[in-house]
Amino acid sequence: MFLSGLGTSAAAPQIVLFLVKELGASLPLAGFYYLTSLAAPVAGYLIGRYSDRTGNRLGLFRLCAVAGFLGWAGLALSTSVWMPFFIAVALLAVSGATASQIFAAVHDELSDKPDDANESVVAIIRMALTGGWIVGPVLGAWMAATYGLRPMLWMTAICMLLQIAPLGTLNPAIKLKPGSASERASHCSLRAMLALLAFTGLFVLVYAGEPVKYGFLLIYMEEQLKLSPAVRGAVIGIQPFIELLVMPFSIGLGRQLGNVWLMCIAAAMGVLANLCFALWPSASGMFVGQILMGGVWGIFMVLGIIVAQRLLPNAVATASAIFMSSTALASALGGIAGGFGVALLGLPTVFLLPALFGGIAVIGLALIARIKSFKAY
Repeated sequence: MFLSGLGTSAAAPQIVLFLVKELGASLPLAGFYYLTSLAAPVAGYLIGRYSDRTGNRLGLFRLCAVAGFLGWAGLALSTSVWMPFFIAVALLAVSGATASQIFAAVHDELSDKPDDANESVVAIIRMALTGGWIVGPVLGAWMAATYGLRPMLWMTAICMLLQIAPLGTLNPAIKLKPGSASERASHCSLRAMLALLAFTGLFVLVYAGEPVKYGFLLIYMEEQLKLSPAVRGAVIGIQPFIELLVMPFSIGLGRQLGNVWLMCIAAAMGVLANLCFALWPSASGMFVGQILMGGVWGIFMVLGIIVAQRLLPNAVATASAIFMSSTALASALGGIAGGFGVALLGLPTVFLLPALFGGIAVIGLALIARIKSFKAY
C-alpha cells in the first residue's frame, strides 16, 4: 500500500504538465484527462464482483498491479496526445482495483482469526497508503525536475509492479459460502447495495471539497493573502501530518461513539474547515482549516473502508471497490463545482460550496446513524 500511494501520488500532480509539455496538449484538453478516472468505479465494481464470486483476491491484485505497470509505462512511452486518454481508461482504471483487493484479502484473513485488534490492523494498512501519498508528491516533483517527466512516469510504473513483491507467492483461498451462483450474485443486487451506495454517496459529498481546495487554496494564499512560499508549504503539509496522528485513535473513538456518528462529527469538522478557508483570511485561518481537514481524513480513511465492508458483508471485494473508487466521482464533482463556483463566486467564497456539500453529508450521516440497522456501525 505504501508503494501504491507513493507511485500514484508522485505522478498525479505532474500529468497535466506532461500532456502539455511533452505531447503538446492545450490546457483545457489536458484538464479533461482527469475525467478518465470516471472509468475506475466501473472497472472496480466488475473486478470486485468477480473477486467475490471466485475468492481469488491476490491473484486479481497481481493482475491489477501488472495493468498499472503497463499503463504507466505506456504513458511514459506515449507519443500522441490521445494515447494517455486511452491508456487511462483501458489499463489505469483496472489498476485502481489493487487497493480494494488488498483490503478484501485482509478482511478474509481477519475474519478467519477474529480478534479485538483486527480493526487496528486495517488502520495500520490504511496509514501506509497515506504515508505513500505524503512522500510521493515531493519525490515526483524532484524526479521530474532532475531527470524529466518521462523518467518520473517510469518510476511510478516500477512502484506499481513492486507492489507484488512484499506478498511473495501468498495466495490464500477463501471458503465461499454455500449457495448457487445466482444466490451469491444476489448479494450484489441493487437492493442489497442500497445502504452501501447511500453511505458512499455521502462520502463523495465530503471528499468533493478536496479538488476544490487543491485547485484554489494555493492560488488564494499566494495571490490574495500574499503568504510566503514557506508558509504556503507548511499549510499544505500540516494536513497529512495531522491525518497520521489521528488515524491510530479513530478506531477507539469509533468503538465508543459508533463509527457512523464519529464520521458525522468528522464531516462537521470538514464544514468548519471550509468556512475557515472562506471567511478567515489569514495564515491562522488556513492552518486551522487544514488541521481540521487532517482530522476529517484521519477518521474517514480508516473507518470508511471498515463500514463499507460491513454494509455488504457477503461481497466485501465489491464493497471495497465501490467505496475506494468513489474518490474519482468526488473529484469529478469537486472539479466541476470548483470550476463553475470560482467563476460565479470568486475566491475565497468558492469554499462555501464544499461547506454546503459537507453540511448535506452531516445531515445524511446523522440520519443513517439513527437507523436501527446502522447502530452496529
